[in-house]
Amino acid sequence: MDTILKYFKPDQEIVELLTKGLDCHPVLARLLFARGITSVEEARFFLNPSLKNLTDPFALKDMDKAVKRIFTAVKNKEKILIFGDFDADGVTSTALLSDFLEYCDANVSWYIPHRIKEGYSLQADHIQMAVDQDIDLIITVDCGVTSHEAVEKANLEDIDVIITDHHEPGSTLPFAAAVVDPKRGDCSACLEYLAGVGVAFFLVMALRKFFRGKGFWEEIGEPNLIDYLDLFAIGTIGDMVPLIKENRVLCIAGLKKIRQGTRLGLKTIAEISRINFRKIDSDDISFKIVPRINAAGRISHARICVSQLIATDIVNAEKTASLLDRLNIKRQKIEKEITFSIEQRLRKNPDLLKNKLLFLWDDQWDPSVLGIAASKLSKKYYCPVILLASKDDYAIGSGRSINNINIYQALLENEPLLEKFGGHAMASGLTVKKKNLPVLCENLNRYLENLCSEKDFQKALTIDAILDLEEVNFNLAKEIDRLRPFGTANPEPIFICEDIRVKSSYIIGSNHRKMVLEKGSSISRHQVEAFHFNISDTDNLPDYYSKIAFKLKINKFKNTAAQIIIEDL
Repeated sequence: MDTILKYFKPDQEIVELLTKGLDCHPVLARLLFARGITSVEEARFFLNPSLKNLTDPFALKDMDKAVKRIFTAVKNKEKILIFGDFDADGVTSTALLSDFLEYCDANVSWYIPHRIKEGYSLQADHIQMAVDQDIDLIITVDCGVTSHEAVEKANLEDIDVIITDHHEPGSTLPFAAAVVDPKRGDCSACLEYLAGVGVAFFLVMALRKFFRGKGFWEEIGEPNLIDYLDLFAIGTIGDMVPLIKENRVLCIAGLKKIRQGTRLGLKTIAEISRINFRKIDSDDISFKIVPRINAAGRISHARICVSQLIATDIVNAEKTASLLDRLNIKRQKIEKEITFSIEQRLRKNPDLLKNKLLFLWDDQWDPSVLGIAASKLSKKYYCPVILLASKDDYAIGSGRSINNINIYQALLENEPLLEKFGGHAMASGLTVKKKNLPVLCENLNRYLENLCSEKDFQKALTIDAILDLEEVNFNLAKEIDRLRPFGTANPEPIFICEDIRVKSSYIIGSNHRKMVLEKGSSISRHQVEAFHFNISDTDNLPDYYSKIAFKLKINKFKNTAAQIIIEDL
């Protein structure tokens, strides 16, 4: 499939205004404008974010109810159970709230369900567990907004439930003591971009403020909430929510906290991942830290990670980091086997790719890694993908989407066929009776056929600027670095250079090409180091490119040099 190149065209007057006002490179000004920044004041805040003027946590609907109930529980030594999710967002949310309540000397414990044996979110069976443990208050993090049955049972057992979540609520909310979810229709806080760990952090902000008003900190001293922002950054970046506004401000502060190396669990994971934690960035978190955290929930049990993130013993932290590394290697192997089996199926039956949705199931698949496989296939074939493990009477699976085609809404339209489902526009999980799979597949494809146009399935690449190779240098890379951390709603910029000759190159590993590039029709000696990862044909390597699309970075191993990463076109 050919990729459509879309060239960003900024307002030149505003670019000149920003360039002059910030005394910055015009390319940086273009990139700021592309992010909706049109004034020097806005630009300065974006480039130098401050923790001042964060949204009042009490702007979140039901936050006041949640805080008052938790204060009563802490003061009266009631038994509190934090109930989290098994991904990086849920794990960091659980660790963050547990850390805070432990500091408050609350009678608190935490629980993470098993991904396969128990499934997502608070279930009725978990309430019986809470009864057996004499729990008085359950606080959910990163889940719970659709757990009606569980909350009803908790009410019958005289257990209060406070829900903190960021997922899409249903048409009605559970009848809980409080439901703190920025996506609920009557919440006017404008914080719908928060991850689950973001909602948990805002709860902690509100608790600290409320406890202060009650004189709670007079004896033990107020905790510094910056100490929790390392967890905020991991969960937020890991959940791929928009890195804008509070998310950007708090992630930048969180990355600074991680670089201090004060949280043993994160430091040891970084070291086993061969990351210099003092230089860690959002790419390291997305591609190295988060996969190892998520591997525990997929292959073993995510409770390992909560213990790791609150660890105080270096020996145990190093052992667990090594275990997470091994689990991630095992996860990669399982995922590759599933992807290979799907590719074989597609080669035998290419007509499957003519549908709007790639919907496949298999009795042999491990459901724990299907989300990752679906994500890779959706990017390769550029269509929504749903994969399900159908070993038993109920198939369990995951879906991933493209171009903001709302896969959650598609599932919602077919709710009668589903046992349960959840998620958001771009990623969802579902459970369905095996006998219903063919009709669900047909219905979803028909829904997308009626809703979407061919344009929705066209892969596009937005080019931020056309550069001359002479402009590609360390100074420009340093300017672009000011936009970090990159992620959803703040994508890493992509540039184009034309007329490029390969001065020299060699293959690293099995299919990565390292090159030195220079201008094709110039006697200039300006050269740029480049990498092209995962190339499909190592036998036919071009020595000339009429055009290359790339990302510009500071070389991590040569701190005063630039390098480019070529994108596939």
